[in-house]
Amino acid sequence: MIADKIKELRLSRNITQAVLAKRLGLTRNAVNSWEQGFSLPSISCLVELAKFFNVSSDYILGIADNTNISTNGLSSDEISLITNLIEKLKSKK
Repeated sequence: MIADKIKELRLSRNITQAVLAKRLGLTRNAVNSWEQGFSLPSISCLVELAKFFNVSSDYILGIADNTNISTNGLSSDEISLITNLIEKLKSKK
């Protein structure tokens, strides 16, 4: 499950394992091992992954189904617009 989340997040950002590894200061083999399910990221790597992908560590661990979206730097009006859009999209389902 963790392996799938890491791969899904990486692919959604359209980056390679090598790029992700470099950003985290690791080898490509480390990222590949996570995605193949051969090993798990350490707690510190899990935190760095969550920061990098702007999601919670719970999301990566499969505890929470939702992702977080950073609203840093947005005005309250912009946040309100985004919230309204999200609610409108939810109601279409």
